[in-house]
Amino acid sequence: MKLYSTNNSKNRVDFKQAVFQSLPEDNGLYMPLSLEKIDRDWLDSIENYSFRDIAKRVSIELLKDDFSEEELYPLIDEIINFPAPLVFLEDDLAVLELFHGPSFAFKDFGARFMSRIMAHYSKKKDQLLDVLVATSGDTGGAVALGFLGVEGTRVTILYPKGKVSPIQELQLTANGNNIRAIEVDGTFDDCQALVKQAFLDKDLTKTLNLTSANSINIARLIPQSFYYFEAVAQAKRKGFHQVSFVVPSGNFGNITAGILASKLGLEVRQFIAATNANDTVPMFLKTEKYQPKSTVQTLSNAMDVSRPSNWVRVMEFFEQNVEQLKTKMTSKAYSDDETLEAIKEIDKRYHYIACPHTSIAWLAAKEYQEKKEANNEAVIFLSTAHPCKFPEVFPKEISEKIVYPKEVEELKSRLSQKVRLKNDFSELKNWLFVNRS
Repeated sequence: MKLYSTNNSKNRVDFKQAVFQSLPEDNGLYMPLSLEKIDRDWLDSIENYSFRDIAKRVSIELLKDDFSEEELYPLIDEIINFPAPLVFLEDDLAVLELFHGPSFAFKDFGARFMSRIMAHYSKKKDQLLDVLVATSGDTGGAVALGFLGVEGTRVTILYPKGKVSPIQELQLTANGNNIRAIEVDGTFDDCQALVKQAFLDKDLTKTLNLTSANSINIARLIPQSFYYFEAVAQAKRKGFHQVSFVVPSGNFGNITAGILASKLGLEVRQFIAATNANDTVPMFLKTEKYQPKSTVQTLSNAMDVSRPSNWVRVMEFFEQNVEQLKTKMTSKAYSDDETLEAIKEIDKRYHYIACPHTSIAWLAAKEYQEKKEANNEAVIFLSTAHPCKFPEVFPKEISEKIVYPKEVEELKSRLSQKVRLKNDFSELKNWLFVNRS
């Protein structure tokens, strides 16, 4: 796979360089130079294939110039070892559960794929690989467990003080081994900016073998496209011929992966990006003015992003054509009050407990469901995290019904270890240098 920078189309690299460099020196993001559509006959019979078979076909289609089947398929077998079930709550309304992995969040798919790809490439390298990542909640936990104990790697996670749930914080700080956690006195956008500064700092990049595990890294997006294909396969088994996806969106990596799937030939009628009060994208699609505001803290903390990094990729996929984009994607923002009411309504209607992010997606899905015209269209909203990660958000009568995985109970008994830093790049840079060995 050849890739180019969104800031300079002449700046081109191969997949391996894009994985390890993460961010081009010109501060753009890497995009595939070209995409070939997957064979239509295979797509038309996708319901006949297992999740692993689907992941193998999509990944080799993208990475056939970089891996042989013998190299790539064992990695897929290792990564896709938990399901992504499509659960129908109504005749034409379904939730795609993406929280059955080790960190109970959708980001397990990307983090596990990325860690195995990096380990594969790093076998012959002597220098320690330093993975630097910013998180608003779920990314950090998935990356920590994806890279935990992976030889030749060290992970440093930056997260905003007081803006992740207690369970999320334990997933960041209670691992030890090769995982380090830094609590930053700021927002997720601040953490993300610090990570980007680190990649553009020549002193750091000369001294440390830096890479990122955020969705700015192309290796995170590829595996996240797998479950869009898998969802369509499951919908087809239920008799549906059309699908639309509603995606709870913060940094817009998840929906970017869905758009990538559609560019590979997956037929998707509509994408709906559901956000919280951080409504930069909904306002842009309404006014065509991109005006990020200060980040607002909400109940759906993993979506507390006002400057979504992956938006440049979305625009690039649509050739910077806003009108073309609007034919394929809409976006709507919802308040905390609406989120809480949705949580209660979902429990009341379906006896189903949805995390705050998923509840926002349900709100948008219901709005779209009421307006859609096709009877054979399934409306699929993505559930990005297990409700056990946000017990403090739920009313008592709902939180008491949450079934906690045994791994979460075990996590509570571990020692939490973190470093506290100000929102100051020089402080982070100094800490990385002092703790480089």
